[in-house]
Amino acid sequence: MSSKPNCWEVKKCGKTQCIDKLRSEDCCVSSVENRVHGFNGGKNGGRVCWALAGTLCNGQVQGAFASKYGSCRECQFFKDVWKDGGPATLSTKDVRHAISEFKV
Repeated sequence: MSSKPNCWEVKKCGKTQCIDKLRSEDCCVSSVENRVHGFNGGKNGGRVCWALAGTLCNGQVQGAFASKYGSCRECQFFKDVWKDGGPATLSTKDVRHAISEFKV
């Protein structure tokens, strides 16, 4: 596994304690969404947070993918993941497809 930083490490949201727990109101979905583990070199959804519904950003639940994606594209973390990964970065479409294929 790469040592690339996950969103909760960069954004310093304090949700690292949630990584090994089931989803709860206190946990960001990106830290527990294991269907996308390893995508773009991250742990769980840590490097594809923009493609996940219900993530926490700046202390607020971000809601559905369609309603948040525009603001996520302006996020420095989003830009850094794309810069770091270059052409190997998984597209949002690929991530969303993987999530839909492996519904729990």
